[in-house]
Amino acid sequence: MSATNAPFGMRPVYHPTGLDRAIALANGITSGYNQNLLKGQPVELSGGVLVRSDGTDTIQGAFDGVEFTDTTGRRRVSNYWPASTSATNIVAYFYQDQQIVYEIQSDGPVSQTAIGSQFDITNPYAGSTTTGLSACTMSSSGTTSGNNLLRVIDIAPYPDNNWGDPFVIVRVQISQQQFTANVAAIA
Repeated sequence: MSATNAPFGMRPVYHPTGLDRAIALANGITSGYNQNLLKGQPVELSGGVLVRSDGTDTIQGAFDGVEFTDTTGRRRVSNYWPASTSATNIVAYFYQDQQIVYEIQSDGPVSQTAIGSQFDITNPYAGSTTTGLSACTMSSSGTTSGNNLLRVIDIAPYPDNNWGDPFVIVRVQISQQQFTANVAAIA
């Protein structure tokens, strides 16, 4: 599994309390917003609405889907926001709790010594509008300086997913959440 490059974005797997629910944000995307928002893609809030993140600053969480009324009056539910869609009654869903644990595939080998270190998000805009799923990845080059968005906490417990493999699936938490002060990685 981790020898194959098959990224799937930021996939929530659990919360320490057991509540890993997406937040519903009414009017959460501006009608006509000209960028795709894909399920599992890092997002941030700007002016009270969701926008896609370039993965280099802070993030609010991961996008989980949208429902809206299109220009024909039909209600739509989708994994992703199609760029430049004109709509009303837009409800955006996203994960924002900093304690949520996500799985994400690395873009290269990661060793067990990465636990506690922080990493950048790479390929933040990658994904498929056919499936609506993000293909963002985690950089395999980490730091302990506290300047990156994701903190590795474990490896995903799947067969053939091992530390040091070409594309490791790791479990992470957001280390630089948009509305929470950053906590530096452990040394």
